[in-house]
Amino acid sequence: MADKSTPLILEALSRAAAEPDGLYLHASKGALGLFAASPAARQAAQRCKNEGLLQSIRTDIRGKSVAEICAITEKGLAYLIAQASPKQVIEDFIRALDARQGQLNSVVDAVRQMHSSLASIRAVAERLNSSAIRPPEPAPSANGSPGWVADVVSRLSNWRQTGASSDCPLPDLYRSALESTPKLTVGQFHDGLRKLHDEERIYLHPWTGPLCDLPEPSLALLVGHEIAYYASIRTSG
Repeated sequence: MADKSTPLILEALSRAAAEPDGLYLHASKGALGLFAASPAARQAAQRCKNEGLLQSIRTDIRGKSVAEICAITEKGLAYLIAQASPKQVIEDFIRALDARQGQLNSVVDAVRQMHSSLASIRAVAERLNSSAIRPPEPAPSANGSPGWVADVVSRLSNWRQTGASSDCPLPDLYRSALESTPKLTVGQFHDGLRKLHDEERIYLHPWTGPLCDLPEPSLALLVGHEIAYYASIRTSG
């Protein structure tokens, strides 16, 4: 088989040996193949199939045509080892390994990002679930609101008077409310904050960082399309 087609055949067999899942028999625009689409390459490809060096393992529909996907046979591998330059075969294998490593790294990065997103979504879902299923509200105070609500308003007023440069985080506000109402649930706490917000007595401010960095996500509050995580007192004017 030492003729003009031999270099084409050896190159194709080397490429096929590095791709055990098979490649298109002929390359096309946007798709790698074992052989080019030239007449000489087509003749060499047919010769490989006729002599059992390559075998068709499946077909793929590309547009209006059907493309063969071929893999190297044991006979083809033996021919390659006997005829080809070991250096060329090793280089083809290294290129295939590098390509697989790049694909694997992309998959690993995607899985990490998905895991982080799922953790954030799960935390928000758990918080919403705790708000939907909760025990009865604590008894209201004389003015019709639970006693801890007044403590929250007082806490936010004091927070502003201290000249703090940032708004009060909801976890800090919740722990402050627990001092007067130890059995206060997160759902009750959220309902009270929503009421204060609707009555325009407090501001609720959103978390602006990545959800995966949200500390104590169960205490964050969904307000409209935003995740509120801070509060401040609202004054007239």
